[in-house]
Amino acid sequence: MTFTDTYGIKPESLSWEVPQDFDARFTWTYSDDRKDLLSLYSKGKQKQWDAEYRIDWDQDIDYANPQGMPDELFALNGYAEYEKMSKAEKAEIRRNSQAWGLSQFLHGEQGALICSAKIVTQVPDLEAKFYASTQTIDEARHVEAYKRLLEKIGLSHPMTGPLKSLLEQVLRDNRWDMTYLGMQVVIEGLALAAFAGIRDYSSSPLAAAVNAYVMEDEARHVAFGRLTLRSYYPQLTEAERREREEFLVEACYHMRDRFEQRELWDHLGLDTEAAVQHMHETAGSRQFRNHLFNRIVPVVKDIGLWGETVQKGYTDMGVLDYVNVDIDALQANDEQIAAQFDARRQNIADVAALAAAE
Repeated sequence: MTFTDTYGIKPESLSWEVPQDFDARFTWTYSDDRKDLLSLYSKGKQKQWDAEYRIDWDQDIDYANPQGMPDELFALNGYAEYEKMSKAEKAEIRRNSQAWGLSQFLHGEQGALICSAKIVTQVPDLEAKFYASTQTIDEARHVEAYKRLLEKIGLSHPMTGPLKSLLEQVLRDNRWDMTYLGMQVVIEGLALAAFAGIRDYSSSPLAAAVNAYVMEDEARHVAFGRLTLRSYYPQLTEAERREREEFLVEACYHMRDRFEQRELWDHLGLDTEAAVQHMHETAGSRQFRNHLFNRIVPVVKDIGLWGETVQKGYTDMGVLDYVNVDIDALQANDEQIAAQFDARRQNIADVAALAAAE
């Protein structure tokens, strides 16, 4: 069976071409002035890993709950139409929802793969090109990992409209910083929060490990965006910064809306508007949607896009308080948790080897 055979909702096309209009930039200075970026580049080289071997793909998953997530965290938990269903019907809805979410991770990682390659081509500084080259291989590895996880589930879905719209906007823009802003800050920042929900609450060792290891890489990618944009945005005019703030607010709404899963509810024959309304009104769902921005808001302030437009937008979204989150502490914790997953797997292997020797 090929991957395309797993699509529950059939994509309109099996490829997507986005026209590009930007210059490929060479630099003859071969500068090494940006020690912060070179340090991150060195870390990116040292932290490379192979998804085929670091993850135990022989682990089983639960057909009805592939990611092993608690029922109370399911978006439709408590929704009247869902609660009336049989156990088998609920399992199919939950399985599709989890496959839909993982599919967005997969498609988003391919978007990040293309965006990081664009940064290598377009960004003016050699130090940034160096680091972006390590991110490119990171993103390829993430595509590989999520593809394999979806193949284990045996079900996938196409890219959702809001994510596709934002990616197209980012890829079409010929300003190199907009690729950073859309991908490194918004898309990857939000993805980190979503990955953390699975890593921290999943009872599936496989699903938890995939997300833990991906998060270890993504924390570096967000740091890359912070370092580069923090030094660049003070050089812009007030009008240029305001334009980027307006983009940020719009992009954040796009990304929040992607979790409504409208295409999926339509496909499954549910009352889509009622399902989405339930998601908006349920305290747990609202908290989840807002929590997605805990990694974006502090970074936005850190890079200097903290004018009236952004502050009002984040106030209206109910996420302004995340400005006080210690993003460096979160990223350090991501690395520690990934190391704990490695230690746990090594311990299991050691115990198995000892038992086999007896």
